[in-house]
Amino acid sequence: MSEAASARSRLTADRAAGIAPLEPMLRAWLPAQRWFAGKGRTISGLRIVSAADLLPPGSAPGLLHLLLDVDGDCYQLLLGVRPSLPPALAPTLIGHPEDGPYAGRAVYEALGDPRLAAMLLERLRSPGTLGPLRFDRDPLTPIPAGLAPRPLSGEQTNSSLIYGDSFILKVFRRVGPGVNPDLELPRALAAAGCTRVPAPVAWYEAEHAGGEPLTLGVLQPYLRGSDDGWQLALRRLAAGADFTTEAHALGRATAEVHSALAGALPTVALDPDQTARLAAGMTARLAATAREVPALRPYESGLRGAFDALAASRGTGVSAQRIHGDLHLGQTLRTLDGTWSLIDFEGEPARPLADRRRPEPAVRDIAGILRSFDYAARSHRPFAPAWADDCRSAFCEGYARTTGRDPREDPVLLRAYETDKAVYEARYEFRHRPDWLHVPMAAVRRLSEPVRPAHRMPPAPPVPGTAPHPHPHPKPPRRPLA
Repeated sequence: MSEAASARSRLTADRAAGIAPLEPMLRAWLPAQRWFAGKGRTISGLRIVSAADLLPPGSAPGLLHLLLDVDGDCYQLLLGVRPSLPPALAPTLIGHPEDGPYAGRAVYEALGDPRLAAMLLERLRSPGTLGPLRFDRDPLTPIPAGLAPRPLSGEQTNSSLIYGDSFILKVFRRVGPGVNPDLELPRALAAAGCTRVPAPVAWYEAEHAGGEPLTLGVLQPYLRGSDDGWQLALRRLAAGADFTTEAHALGRATAEVHSALAGALPTVALDPDQTARLAAGMTARLAATAREVPALRPYESGLRGAFDALAASRGTGVSAQRIHGDLHLGQTLRTLDGTWSLIDFEGEPARPLADRRRPEPAVRDIAGILRSFDYAARSHRPFAPAWADDCRSAFCEGYARTTGRDPREDPVLLRAYETDKAVYEARYEFRHRPDWLHVPMAAVRRLSEPVRPAHRMPPAPPVPGTAPHPHPHPKPPRRPLA
């Protein structure tokens, strides 16, 4: 270990000892946070991984950066410290330590404090290191000083701040070693000249002993007035308006991103054994979900047929590449000039980071969008099956317009991924939104048939009081620049 690294290690150990009195209040506060993965269970182990003051010690307010190991998961916290909290910040309070360097002071969630949120942007404007943290930025993109911050409410797995309607900063909460795809992929796309995804403007990371750094936050351009794809689809449905033109354009945008990723990053061709293992993983997820979700059990055998068909195809040459990994209408934006963008390349946050960075068939993203059209149609009363079918066809035609190959030309692969997605949705809705379980169950019934029926499934009975959401992992509209 270098002398500088050794000094940082000693500093971290000293700071960890000094902030140990914060642990009891953090144990009580963490399970109540929307982004905390361990909601509903008691924390058994909490350890300080690193600590750094982002402002000089003694500053009022102070800004403390923490990485915590909580039962094996690593979380990023930004804590403010004041002698007392003004009324406007009262909801951000975590507690008042009884001992240690912060004894008697108010410790609170820093991202809710405009002064501290502004200081975080200043750190991003000035590349360099601070303790275990490293700040970096694109030198060609100016970041003006003095942009007023405001938090973006409603996010579940991360936290975001908007600065002056010019930039949006995503602060990752649950982090791990390795470049987060939400930094890695947009940078690769920007280098390849793809304009469908905004290029990161600045980012910050933490050192990780013996491994890759942890991506902690990414700053991107923010665009006012763009339409979230999910909300736009719902408005068109409510107005009885066609959405096929937009779906076709979105198919082209998705294909452009896939083509750019395939050119910028390694791709592989799955051999028959790898294809069989892919199908086996889907089958295992189905079995686990059926054990948890009783409504799925009558359809388990029929659903398994889609995965058996994939394994039996002994497909050779199925291409796998880097993809979005969690694509649905809520992860798309349409600008005022009608241009579509794809956003939020983090992938499914519940999956390990290493899994999210592996190449996968691009059809996984396509299946996500096709299922999202179905979610939108079933949020409408009465159910609009023709609308969903038309959008699905238009999207695939738009995709083929760019790549030269319609995703429907690989029916076994597409059906397997749609089935896998519907099974995932059934588990999500069973756990989090039981009133929405009928949406994926309608697809489950359809996909469990040996051959797709020519007729459309009848609408599920309406659920009074249900508000429309995107499909699993709903997120609020995000506005990065296209």
